[in-house]
Amino acid sequence: MASQQKYGAGIWHFATYVDRYATDGYGPQRSLLEMIDMAGSVEDLSVVDINYPFVDPSLSLDAVEAALARNGLSVIGITPEIYTRRFAKGAFTNPDPGIRRLANAMVTDAADVVRRFGADYVKLWPGQDGWDYPFQVDHGKLWRHSIDGIAELAAANPDLKFVIEYKPREPRVHMSYDSVARTLLGIEKMGLPNVGILLDFGHSLFGGESPADAAQLAIDHGRLFGMDVNDNLRGWDDDMLAGSVHPIELFEFFYTLRKNGWEGVWQLDQFPFREDPVAVANSAIGFLKHIERALDTLDFEAMQAAQDRHDAVAALDLARKALFSSY
Repeated sequence: MASQQKYGAGIWHFATYVDRYATDGYGPQRSLLEMIDMAGSVEDLSVVDINYPFVDPSLSLDAVEAALARNGLSVIGITPEIYTRRFAKGAFTNPDPGIRRLANAMVTDAADVVRRFGADYVKLWPGQDGWDYPFQVDHGKLWRHSIDGIAELAAANPDLKFVIEYKPREPRVHMSYDSVARTLLGIEKMGLPNVGILLDFGHSLFGGESPADAAQLAIDHGRLFGMDVNDNLRGWDDDMLAGSVHPIELFEFFYTLRKNGWEGVWQLDQFPFREDPVAVANSAIGFLKHIERALDTLDFEAMQAAQDRHDAVAALDLARKALFSSY
């Protein structure tokens, strides 16, 4: 039977990247419509996550919708840019109530775009919410603002899902939503059914977690609403090609999703600074498709028996056989 698995990518996968050395970017500048056309050229890619507001304020939703249609793409999520310079001291946690209202308004606008495109969720990556120095913030107040800001939006838009993408740091030295456990604590405090987690595999690695364990914890609480995959060397959020460094842990991550019957888009969040974005996306999706086939051949009963014995050797032998024997 043909696979029904959908593969997606953040539209920024096809953007121009800058760093503090190459401040003019790696590669040519691309418009959102050009990025959508590039995404449409990737084999088996059918879903994208789009940043909002658009870089070009004159770009209409009709034009974006037409570009998506001609490329056979649908939208899984809209990511409001609540992490840019105007939110340097925070979005939901900013000491200025006017900036907090601005963040609320931007996310509210993004929610309308989610409805327009029939997407699954509003994705919140509050990268500026946090702190940098000891004594800089009142931790109790900061945490309350983190929770209340998202809860207010979710309560006002009960027809939509809101997903929080946690990360240990960057751009703040310490982000407020820094781990799966802390994010789950915040969500449970909100007490709303439409708030969940988008688990970024690389953020989990970077934070010293086991991504498989983090996924299981989020699933156990009924809060795993989405996921991104990439890779890194665990010292930074490198957003490298998925499976390039930690293929076994990536396989365990997807094994955990399959074991729990979790169904959703397998989405790329990669930053190909110096590589061709289309080639990187095709390579990553090719490996994800291999993982899917490997899961079909993996002996789940034998794996469960090995895990029940805490038999690392037997479990790894089963995983390696399934993942590597036919690649």
